[in-house]
Amino acid sequence: MYSLYNKLSVLSLFQHVCKIGIFNFFICRNVLSKRFTLAFLFLNLILFQTGCKKLVEVDPPVTSLTGSNVFSSDATAIAVVTGIYINMSQSGLSEGGITSMSLLAGLSSDELALFNGVTNITYIGYYQNALSNSNTGGSDFWNKIYPSLYVVNSAIEGLVNAVNLTPAIKQQLIGEAKFMRAFYYFYLVNLYGDLPLITGIDYTINGTLSRSSSKQVWQQIISDLKDAQNLLSDNYLDATLINTSLERVRPNRGAATALLARVYLYSKDWVNAENQATVVITNSLLYSLTTLENSFLKNNLEAIWQLQPVNLGQNTLTAIQFILPVSGPNSDNFSVYLSSFQMNSFEVGDQRRYSWIDSVKAKGVTYYYPYKYKVNKADEEVTEYQVVLRLAELYLIRAEARVEQNNISGAQADLNKIRNRAGLSDTKATAVSELLVAIQHERQTELFTEWGDRWLDLKRTGEVDAVMGIVTPKKGGDWNTNWQLYPIPLYELQRNHNLFQNKGY
Repeated sequence: MYSLYNKLSVLSLFQHVCKIGIFNFFICRNVLSKRFTLAFLFLNLILFQTGCKKLVEVDPPVTSLTGSNVFSSDATAIAVVTGIYINMSQSGLSEGGITSMSLLAGLSSDELALFNGVTNITYIGYYQNALSNSNTGGSDFWNKIYPSLYVVNSAIEGLVNAVNLTPAIKQQLIGEAKFMRAFYYFYLVNLYGDLPLITGIDYTINGTLSRSSSKQVWQQIISDLKDAQNLLSDNYLDATLINTSLERVRPNRGAATALLARVYLYSKDWVNAENQATVVITNSLLYSLTTLENSFLKNNLEAIWQLQPVNLGQNTLTAIQFILPVSGPNSDNFSVYLSSFQMNSFEVGDQRRYSWIDSVKAKGVTYYYPYKYKVNKADEEVTEYQVVLRLAELYLIRAEARVEQNNISGAQADLNKIRNRAGLSDTKATAVSELLVAIQHERQTELFTEWGDRWLDLKRTGEVDAVMGIVTPKKGGDWNTNWQLYPIPLYELQRNHNLFQNKGY
């Protein structure tokens, strides 16, 4: 099968770009074909400068590489956008950045527990809801996502101004880049609230931006996703962007529509949330619910967008992070497991409790851990891809949107699709208030440890104070409603006096 990343796997060197910087280009010039070298240097320069300098005070890449040179051929333009996915895919759950949502936001909520005796101050800060603007905790996402946005914005500008690209390929790449910008901002606005809304690459402007309102950020997200819907292919495409592919690793129109449905749900736009979710759900040629055992396999029909592993000999980094050794959790590399709050949320007979969770017994204590991804050993056949968007969430989005519009039977039908798949009977909830509780409970048991969904749900539904007021003290912390937003890094406030800190920090 033609892998999305076949010709570009060498770009995984970017994870060490701050250490070796531009020298990567000279190392790799003999292993990359000539048509990829310009794009490699372009992306390397961006990542070098954005990764080693903070946020908006990022110097622009070399002018000649942001202009027509890099975007003068289809191959180099594709390489630039593909590099965005590679950089995202190779980032571990504990490294900060977008892929750390499942771990760090999970620690902030009630779904994960931390092994007693752990010394990782970052983990402790998230777990006890005790982040500070002067320590590293809370800045992890800011530090990684904004540099990624700089790359995306650079790609959009270069692609829009390109004159020699095949029109269909240019259109697809702009759509992918706008989708990624919306994806990044979705998490930033949920984690930090009001924030600098950066859509260009002029560092003299970006370095002095004040915080835009959350409403403005949400509007930008919706605008980008609508553009992406119009630009992206209906089908999944291979690395050439010409042929269709079984690999679901490049965003298509379905991915943009799924994310837009989620955004409308968060915005309480129930009509549009239902409509967008329905577009994906009814596309039965591409999407359908699978068995629980198949939901996280590569290229499965439930997957709407996945990340292809790029580290040699590995499946997903999620499995490596979450699967506990037979000796149980420890204070070093395996310090996280499922909390009693999460374990107690499953109903009797819920098959997700058995298909998606495993356990080890150590020193007389049973520890449960997420087992959605089951391959954590090196050099195993690659059978699992990291799932970013999947169909089950769309059913739950539509169920919630329908009940908010008083469509009780429609909401019940969607909720029951997920319950029945898990081996549970139809919901007994009939009133609006009962159904809303039932849907949130189903999200807790269906989407646990997936991209911080539980943490974001607690906040958007207004339940965070009630839940965390009980949970945080049991984790050794003190809950304050201000802690539902993470602190802006202190160095950003010192550098840009137009920024101000989130309340309480």
